[in-house]
Amino acid sequence: MKLPDKSCVMLDARAKIKDGNTVMIGGFGVPGTPMALIHALVAHGARNLTLVKNDANEPGMGVDHLLRSGQVARLITTHLGLKSHAIGLMNAGAIEVEFNPQGILAERIRAGGAGLGGILSDVGIGTELGDGKAVVDVAGKSYLVEAALRADVALIHADRADTFGNLAYVATARNFNPLMAMAADCVIAEVEQILPLGGLAPNDILTAGVFVDHVTELGALSEEYAVVRR
Repeated sequence: MKLPDKSCVMLDARAKIKDGNTVMIGGFGVPGTPMALIHALVAHGARNLTLVKNDANEPGMGVDHLLRSGQVARLITTHLGLKSHAIGLMNAGAIEVEFNPQGILAERIRAGGAGLGGILSDVGIGTELGDGKAVVDVAGKSYLVEAALRADVALIHADRADTFGNLAYVATARNFNPLMAMAADCVIAEVEQILPLGGLAPNDILTAGVFVDHVTELGALSEEYAVVRR
């Protein structure tokens, strides 16, 4: 049986994103951030978005483009320390920001991909991070209930894909991307190279193609990717 070819143009992929959607965006700083897909989302113009992203990137790259275009209503993240513009938007009430410890954010996404309702953690009890969250006792110890995170769409970056959508990552791009690929209803991946089926060694595949809906192949990498050029 011939397996389906999941390659597509960005125009078709970005049309999956609607106003008001929750969008997960992979990456840890620059590595693993799908810069080209972010530009495609800016051009698409979907608004009132909730973004789930480890960080807001630096000025002039990545998520900063979506913030400056006014498309983001809410940002679920771990920090804004490198992004003064995002801090200004938050302080002005222009966007809502939900902070998570980095490990908690990763675990909430993992739980969403695994079909769990949430996780238990003692991180943040008695602080603002715990405000409004349920507390349960297990074996005499108190835990916050951290709800699982899922998204309508995940935008991720991988190094290589095959025509079935199996993905391989390089170095620190193996961050939030594999988790997010399991926690969204629609997964759109940009890759540096698409190989024939069988072109990826089985041990190199970290995201199975069954989780991936669309793959688009990048041409030459833009300057935003400069820090991860190899």
